Order: sequence, then structure tokens, then C-alpha cells
Amino acid sequence: MQKLWTKNFTIITLGTVVSMLGNAISGFAIGLLVLDYTDSTFLFALFMVVYNLPKIIMPMLAGPYLDNFSRARVIYSLDFLSSALYLGIYFLLRFDLFSYGPFLALAFLIGAIDGVYQVAYDSLYPTLISPGNLMRAYSISSMIAPVSMVMVPVAAYLYEVMGRLDPLFLFNALSFLVAACFETQIRAPETQTLHHDAPFTPAKFREDFRAGLRYLRGERGLQIITAYFFVYMFAFGASGTVVLPYFKMHEDLGMLWYCFVMGGGVLGRLLGGAIQYRYRFPASRKFAVAILIGAAGAIVEGVFLYFPVGVMMPLCLASGLSAVICANLRVSSTQSYVPDAYRGRFNGVFQMICTLGTISGQLLSGAVADTVGERPVLAAFMLLNLLAVLGILWPGRRAVRPIYNRDA
Repeated sequence: MQKLWTKNFTIITLGTVVSMLGNAISGFAIGLLVLDYTDSTFLFALFMVVYNLPKIIMPMLAGPYLDNFSRARVIYSLDFLSSALYLGIYFLLRFDLFSYGPFLALAFLIGAIDGVYQVAYDSLYPTLISPGNLMRAYSISSMIAPVSMVMVPVAAYLYEVMGRLDPLFLFNALSFLVAACFETQIRAPETQTLHHDAPFTPAKFREDFRAGLRYLRGERGLQIITAYFFVYMFAFGASGTVVLPYFKMHEDLGMLWYCFVMGGGVLGRLLGGAIQYRYRFPASRKFAVAILIGAAGAIVEGVFLYFPVGVMMPLCLASGLSAVICANLRVSSTQSYVPDAYRGRFNGVFQMICTLGTISGQLLSGAVADTVGERPVLAAFMLLNLLAVLGILWPGRRAVRPIYNRDA
């Protein structure tokens, strides 16, 4: 069994690397595409909202299904579908058939796919890891996204040279196809399917949905963690919204310095993943580490815009390191704690609430920043994040500590 899990982990990691390289390019290309064709910040913002809307409800609806059927099959089926969609976008651009309305519909569909995929991935991943290695596995996973960001400047260079975006979408279609082919080789011990021999009818969906809610109502520790991460994602939604405009609107900064400073954050995430891979936090200290790292990260992220760029870079490095350690501690603890039979439903609700937090933070911070400025907004949102550490996580320590302090 140990060998089987190692092979599955290798397969899903390779598939993730390939698909995220393509996604890094397509995420950059889609933004350029909408701005190039519409020349409107509002229409670009509307596109992003339409993309994120299905990610609010689809994860929660997908949970009961993913607790009854093969998550591996869902993952590679969605990657095949994504490959076809991005190939369709390639042909639309290749033959100059772009139209904003149909593209909004595609954005909604891609958002729905991404919402379901994330829950399926989060629910399957822990079953592919040998016992006691969950934290190390998540540390490897956390380093993939920062590495994939090297494709953004590559995509920017190709766009400058070719003057067209369609080859970037073709690359993404091929990357999803390769990832899906890898994922068809997963042979996962998906034990949750063994308990559901009855047909999956609408009545059974409602029954399983209510059972998932009853499970969450009985788990105060999971409720507290979810509430805290709603505020956490709310605050970092603001960070992702106001930092880029701050650099762009200040002549002494600009986009070049933005890339350098954000590069510090990417380096911090890589460093945090490497530390967690090499060093295993004692199980009895994980909750204490989460409290300290969460508080420190909120402070650093809240103040870094008030410093010169030479100081911003190491502060962003510290913020990135904090973010990846905080995320890995949470995901490895909750995924090892929640029974496999309920993991899809828990992840669906958790993803839905975090997405609500992110979107709310983006909208509110964007609206307020035009009046009071980006730096005060970021400081205020991160102060709220710090208060959530002290006012939600710490008071709930008796319920949360047993979840975090696990040998995962």
C-alpha cells in the first residue's frame, strides 16, 4: 500500500505541475484578452466577478456527490473538459471570433469547473499520502504555485514578440490534456465509495447534504477554523486588490518594482514550503505555531506599503513564508481530522465560505481605496485579520487545538 500511495502522489503532483504551468499563462492571457478587446476596467471587473460567482455555490453542491463517487475520475474528467474549453478559446481567437458576451458564459463555466475541481482535489489528495507524511506532502504542493508563476513573464515576452494571445491558450489546452492523461493512471483507495451502494437520487443528495451539515454543526473546532479563515481570506482579498494599483499609481514605484517586491513573496512561499518539508513541527506545538505565524503575517502584510521598496521586499518574503505555513498547517490538520466519508462536504462548505470572504474583501477594499487610499485600507483589513487571530482562534483553542495538534 505504501508503494501504491507513492506512485499516486507522484502522478497527481506531475499532473498538478503541468496544469498549473498552463493556468499561470492562461490567467495572465485572459486578463490581457479582456482588456485588449474591451478597453474597459469595469468590463474586466465584471468578467472576474462572473468567473468567481459559481465558485461560491458549486463547491457546496459538489460535496455530497464527491463523497459518493470517484474523486479521481472527477478530476481527470474536468481536466479533459478544461482542455477542450481552452482549445475552443484558441480557435475563437485564431479566427477572430471573439465576442464579450459568449466569453462571459465561458468564464462562468470555467469558474464552475474550477470550483468543483478544487473540492475534488482537496478531498482526494490526503488519500494518496502515506500515514504521517501529510504535512510534507502539502509542503511540496505549496511550492508548485510559486514555481508556476515564472511562466507569467514568459507569457508576457511571447505576447510582446508575437502580438497574439491564441498560442498561449493552445499551450494551456495541451497542458490540461497532458495533466488529465497523467491523472487517469491514479489508482486511489477511495473508501468513501464503498459505503454508498444505493442509487444517487435527488433524495439521497438531500439526505447526504443534511448529514454533512449535521456533522459540521457537531464540530465546533471546524466551525471556528472556518470562521477565522473567512476573515483571513477577506483580508487577503483586499491585499490582492489594492497592492497592484498602489504601485501602478506611484511614479517612484511602477510595475518593475511591483514585480521585484512580489517576487519576495513568491520566494517566501518557496522557502516556507522547503522549511516544512525539511522540518516537522512537533505535534504538540502546531496550534501555537499557527497562532504566532498568523498574527505575525497579519502585522507584516498590514504595514509593508509604508516602507521603502528595499524594506518591502524582505517584508513580503516574511509575509509569503507566513502565508504558506499558515495554509499548510490548516489543510494538513483539517484533512487528517475530517473522516474521508465527510471530506468532500466539509471542503465544499469551506471553499464556499472562503470564496465569499475573498470576493467581499475585493469589492469592499476596491470601493473604499478610491476614497481613503490603498495603504490605510490594507492596514485596516490586516488589523481585522489580527483581531480574528486573537478574537476567534485563541478563544476557541480548546476546540481547535486537538485538530491542529495532530501527527499528520
